[in-house]
Amino acid sequence: MKRAYSDEHAEAGVRADLPEIECWPNQYRTGYEIEIVMPEFTSVCPKTGLPDHGTLVLRYVPDKLCLELKSLKMYTLAYRNLGIFQENVVNRMLADIVKAARPVEATLEGDFAARGGISTKITANWSRRKRA
Repeated sequence: MKRAYSDEHAEAGVRADLPEIECWPNQYRTGYEIEIVMPEFTSVCPKTGLPDHGTLVLRYVPDKLCLELKSLKMYTLAYRNLGIFQENVVNRMLADIVKAARPVEATLEGDFAARGGISTKITANWSRRKRA
């Protein structure tokens, strides 16, 4: 049986050029957590070209840097016309956030709206503690 999705579909958007996520120096290095909710996230299915809508929730414990929210907004808006699977959105975005801010730990949850009667929730975690 021939697959409907190709390897190109699976890799779509994973290495796309996206805007830089900027950071600023954290003034309170006391182990607090920051939660950022992005309720209007949109990307495009690389196979069908249909839009994917969802809410992204980022929770992270900053170390020396905090994410600058306007640059994060511009970064997420770049996904609007990008063909990329939902699973890749969450994992790529978390990797880019970790690279930019170097947090102590971070979790990104993507709760995507139903299409065809199926909704998807994806959670990716990163912790410096686990890698040490």
